[in-house]
Amino acid sequence: QVQLVESGGGLVQPGGSLRLSCAASGSIFTINDMGWYRQAPGKERESVARITSGGVTTYVDSVQGRFIISRDNAKNTVYLELNSLKPEDTAVYYCYVNLYANLYEWRLEAPRDYWGQGTQVTVSS
Repeated sequence: QVQLVESGGGLVQPGGSLRLSCAASGSIFTINDMGWYRQAPGKERESVARITSGGVTTYVDSVQGRFIISRDNAKNTVYLELNSLKPEDTAVYYCYVNLYANLYEWRLEAPRDYWGQGTQVTVSS
């Protein structure tokens, strides 16, 4: 069993900042990629940012230069720092973790994605 717990969402004015956290716990052998998606009302879920086990980061163009993704491997936690927020950043943000839960999976199976419960980010004056 793997659990992901998100925190840090809320209401913020345009131009403001927030920091989201997502902590993974449970049966974890090794974590590969970690990242964040978001889904705005009436829109499809989109990938926002991703960070590999080696620390390589990628961002969707709309957040490049404003959002920063990072991870703490000792805590199995991924963070998303949201800066210079715009109303169009309003969405539910979901974290995901791609991992092997045990040695058996690592040797014989593909890694799996696990998802957080989502946290609401609202940017409004």
